[in-house]
Amino acid sequence: MKELRVGLIGYGFIGRMHTLAYRSIPIYYDPIPCRTRLVGVCCTSEQSCRRAVGQAGYEFATTNWRELVQRDDIDIIDCCAPNYLHKEVIIESIKRGKHVYCEKPLARDLGEAQQILKETRNCRAKAQITLMYRFIPAMMRARQLIEDGFLGRPFSFRAAYLHSGYIDPNRPLTWRLDRKKAGGGALFDIGSHVIDLIRFLLGEFEGVFATSETFIRERPLPDRPDERARVEVDDLTLLLVRMENGALGTLEASRVATGTNDELRIEVHGSQGAIRFNLMNPNWLEVYDNREAGEPIGGNRGFKRIETVQRYPKPAVFPGPKFAIGWVRYHIASLHSFLVNIVEDRPCSPSLEDGVRVQEVMEAAYISAEHGGWVSLPLK
Repeated sequence: MKELRVGLIGYGFIGRMHTLAYRSIPIYYDPIPCRTRLVGVCCTSEQSCRRAVGQAGYEFATTNWRELVQRDDIDIIDCCAPNYLHKEVIIESIKRGKHVYCEKPLARDLGEAQQILKETRNCRAKAQITLMYRFIPAMMRARQLIEDGFLGRPFSFRAAYLHSGYIDPNRPLTWRLDRKKAGGGALFDIGSHVIDLIRFLLGEFEGVFATSETFIRERPLPDRPDERARVEVDDLTLLLVRMENGALGTLEASRVATGTNDELRIEVHGSQGAIRFNLMNPNWLEVYDNREAGEPIGGNRGFKRIETVQRYPKPAVFPGPKFAIGWVRYHIASLHSFLVNIVEDRPCSPSLEDGVRVQEVMEAAYISAEHGGWVSLPLK
């Protein structure tokens, strides 16, 4: 069986999540597409290096990410580094023949994203973006239904991704709140996911009208809590969008939505039906079929719940389709698809091209928020 050797860049929260996914795939899938070996990990400090080796069993650790890219005994570079490093990591890795699995968003801006695509277009290595919510069974089923014509003509949608973790004004300034390092705020951090899901379900965007706000404009420095620095990224961005298929919709990305935890909501209405989903209740896709009889006294009409649960297709075998699903499972399914794409030489999805498309929508939103008015897509 083929063995793919992994080098992970960034052992923070999401790096540990990716590590768990590599470790879990042999349990969740049978047969597995390949064996994976956790060879090297890049961390920001020697303490983190020791923790990564001790916790996850990486064979060695370094504080220089280029050491991983340059090694011949590493096949995959898994990039969980801050956004400002994505361009260099992806381009250098792919040009050296490494497959790349990279966290979203693809880059800090559209120019960087397009450069990544241009520089790697003729390379043979695979690259996939971690937009893992495509791999929720409810979203996979929603796409099937839409492709089969269940909605009829799509009319409208409402989509939002809501967090509340940035409400506290004393939360320290980190790279996610630094425009030079992150590129954007809530729209980049969580809005990228909901933009990708709408593309996944309804196709391409045609135009964007947006507004954006930073409510907490100063935050303490992490190493000097008595000093505060200016925040230049958005806490909240709202988009009104027009799709190429004629549907109109709204998107919201907020990290200051009091009362929410991890609330990704999608509702789509068409001429023949509707679907809705909430990540906080992920075992069900709700559907409404307008072709059902409406009489007598409502007939059979009404939203119905499809029990998508963990009904992944084979070779998924664990823990079984009837058990409640959770956030970790989407990452495992996403990474499994990437490994299959490498072994079977299939196109990756979400691809670098998908990452560029998401980046383009986000850039159009910021242009609209700054200058006002509709911004047409694709950007010229």
